[in-house]
Amino acid sequence: MQKIILVAGARPNFVKIAPLWRAFSNSNGVEVVLVHTGQHYDDVMSRVFFDDLGLPEPSYNLNAGGGNQAKQTADIMTRFDEVLDKLLPDDVIVVGDVNSTLACSLVSVKRGIRTSHIEAGLRSFDRSMPEEINRLATDAIADLLFVSEKSGMKNLRNEGVSEDKIHFVGNVMIDSLVFAADAIEGSKVAKRLHLDSQSYALVTIHRPSNVDDPGRLRHLMEWLQQLSQKVPVVFPMHPRTRKSLAVTGIIADSIEGDFPDLKIVPPQGYIDFQNLLKNARLVVTDSGGLQEETTWLGIPCVTLRKNTERPVTVEQGTNFLAGMKLEKAAEIVDSCLAGTIKNGRIPQLWDGHTAERIAKVILWKTEVDGIRTPDL
Repeated sequence: MQKIILVAGARPNFVKIAPLWRAFSNSNGVEVVLVHTGQHYDDVMSRVFFDDLGLPEPSYNLNAGGGNQAKQTADIMTRFDEVLDKLLPDDVIVVGDVNSTLACSLVSVKRGIRTSHIEAGLRSFDRSMPEEINRLATDAIADLLFVSEKSGMKNLRNEGVSEDKIHFVGNVMIDSLVFAADAIEGSKVAKRLHLDSQSYALVTIHRPSNVDDPGRLRHLMEWLQQLSQKVPVVFPMHPRTRKSLAVTGIIADSIEGDFPDLKIVPPQGYIDFQNLLKNARLVVTDSGGLQEETTWLGIPCVTLRKNTERPVTVEQGTNFLAGMKLEKAAEIVDSCLAGTIKNGRIPQLWDGHTAERIAKVILWKTEVDGIRTPDL
């Protein structure tokens, strides 16, 4: 029996491990174990995603919680090491670029356990982003690197990674969109929020570059107020953003009271959020995953960042990189509202079958290494 651990820690990770859990669970002779590090630990950011994506209760929850980068990474490493003592797995699979990704990779690689990284090779070339450090370090030590877009292959080759480690398989996030399509279509969230299809801008902002500096955050919130005069703005607010608004003194009374023209709502579960996304006229974000999802859905996306680790969304998709100047972002939004948008296309292998390709590679590698291969 081949034992495989799937690691998830933060909200985007759950979307990526769900298709992998299904792919490996459908393979004979494979035992799949879910480990939740607890990096995102409240129900809104965690539990509801397991429910929406049809994932079982994790076998282990490390309950790492918050804290600074160093403490959180160290806590995850210590607790994950104890899990490996109990399970002695054949494989560990990590996804994305969060602290959990790096922490669990370090532990498993040092133990000599074959470690795979999903979404390998993505690069923003901005080392001020904690996620970039996590990507670089994880790719440097992992055994198998699964790439979602061709820029990732180029980046890994430029870094001297051996060709036999690199596998271009497509985007596993799209697998979840395809799997949940009927549930997303059936969501009643728009009705609850009194929203008409294609009538609003959907906003998500949470990165340090946008929310940690009080001046930048104040300017951003004022800009969103101005945007709401052109199109209704729906803003599912990340806990990090809400906390920054409170601790920096930007709000005097309440967020909703100080910004009455914005429809500020709590973070949504996967199904409801994807329904809001699917029916939006345009998206304003600093998220990585949303750049990919809007590209697949064909929705204009204005990204408030200087760079993106997902260049295919700009080169082939519907993503516009606005930088940090909100004046430029406003020009792009105006063009989108006027209907002047680029005709994007879906990138290669973003077809809903990425997890199956990943499973086939890992199980084939097992056979090559001289271990019995389970039947797919």
